[in-house]
Amino acid sequence: MKPRLRLLSDEMIGRILEEAFHLLETRGINLHHEGLLGRLGDLGCRTDRTKEWVWLPRELVERCIRSCPHEVQLWNIAGTRCCGLSGDKVHFTPGSTAIKVLDSETQSMRPATAADMVAYGKLVEQLDAIDYSATAITPSDVPKEIGDSIRLYALVKTTSKPICTGAFTIPGFDVMTELQLAVRGTREALREKPFAFFSACPTSPFKWSRVTADNTMKAAELGVPIEFIAMPLAGLVAPISVLGCVIQHTVETLSGIVLSQATCPGAPILYGGSPGVFDMRSMAASICAVEAQMMDCAYAEVGKHLGLPTQAYIGMSDSKALDAQAGFESGTGYYLAALAGINSVSGPGMHYFESCQSPEKTVFDAEACRLARRLAAGIGVRNDFPSDPIFDELLREQNLLTAEHTLKHFRAEHCVPGPVIDRTQLSGPSTTLWERAHAEVARHLAAYRPPDVLSPEQLREVERVMRSAAGGFPLPL
Repeated sequence: MKPRLRLLSDEMIGRILEEAFHLLETRGINLHHEGLLGRLGDLGCRTDRTKEWVWLPRELVERCIRSCPHEVQLWNIAGTRCCGLSGDKVHFTPGSTAIKVLDSETQSMRPATAADMVAYGKLVEQLDAIDYSATAITPSDVPKEIGDSIRLYALVKTTSKPICTGAFTIPGFDVMTELQLAVRGTREALREKPFAFFSACPTSPFKWSRVTADNTMKAAELGVPIEFIAMPLAGLVAPISVLGCVIQHTVETLSGIVLSQATCPGAPILYGGSPGVFDMRSMAASICAVEAQMMDCAYAEVGKHLGLPTQAYIGMSDSKALDAQAGFESGTGYYLAALAGINSVSGPGMHYFESCQSPEKTVFDAEACRLARRLAAGIGVRNDFPSDPIFDELLREQNLLTAEHTLKHFRAEHCVPGPVIDRTQLSGPSTTLWERAHAEVARHLAAYRPPDVLSPEQLREVERVMRSAAGGFPLPL
């Protein structure tokens, strides 16, 4: 039996959706995109071109929901089917777009660099518990014009896994499209086997910028999956109540679904988000508060009710170091996400209000993700009924260490973490969590070998695209 967390009743989900349909129809959304405003007008929506506002009738919203696929398929860079995001299947990917790193030598935060970006891609490639990579680090030492595309370039060169990414600008999305086509060859091949999916973040309350709306439209045209990351911030740009934030999240996410499906019915999407709580003492936006984690699980229930694959930024920490707070906040998030059956969990490695990435926390989180995955698997029957045979052996032998039952089921039943999470008996000088994590990062980086998945022709085309975009700026690899 698999455990399942529920925070909302079916009746409550129904009421949340009713409120969202009502708000979309009567309040509408602020849409800064002339082309999409025209397209929605052609579909019968009332629009105000001067105010850049559009009202979405319920019938259209429901039709767009129905046109979304119930599963998002991800392929690795080599073109092998890798992950199916649907149902209660849980997958893990690093938190993304950190502008800082927790320095491995000083254990303090500093601006991220291109070297950090490359090293991080190499590290995640080797962590089996992390299902796909992410453009987790935004380097500060590259021209801003290529700040988004160079991240995808670095991962295409260092990983074989699927990639979670996003574009900061409209030209940046175009370069990232060319990088994907350099790998797949044609738009038809990319549509058939996408290896990257993009984030699109509406602005609370009820607003879509031109960049985000344009990226959503182009992703739909390409057939590249897109995850909608609504970010209601309780008490500032969203209601103070958890339920009020879930209603607002539903409005903003459903509006993104309309933008996607109005462009291309059947375009793959993830029903995701990254809600937070506004701390009125420090003026900080906490995405690790228990209320924020409750919002993640609750909106995922709404997405599942609609039959859509789900995503959440959860499992991160607001701490500034790999400490007890980091372990508590991240571990709680992974366990809740696993119990809620969230399909794509973005979080490993992240500190400090979703702005700092840490290699050491990433290897720690990878082990925590393995434990969360074991929890999600639930309790199964392992030749336990009838129980007489195993207990006869136990009473006869006084231990079951070498019993057939133990040897057969040990790996499936028990998830043994380590070496970062230390459950060993003390046999020498004790080490700290940071020391163990640091040693594990160094071990992985020393063992890294570039994946042999792209042909020389593909690599040349990837280089050509990135060099053209970078002008004379030297590429990091």
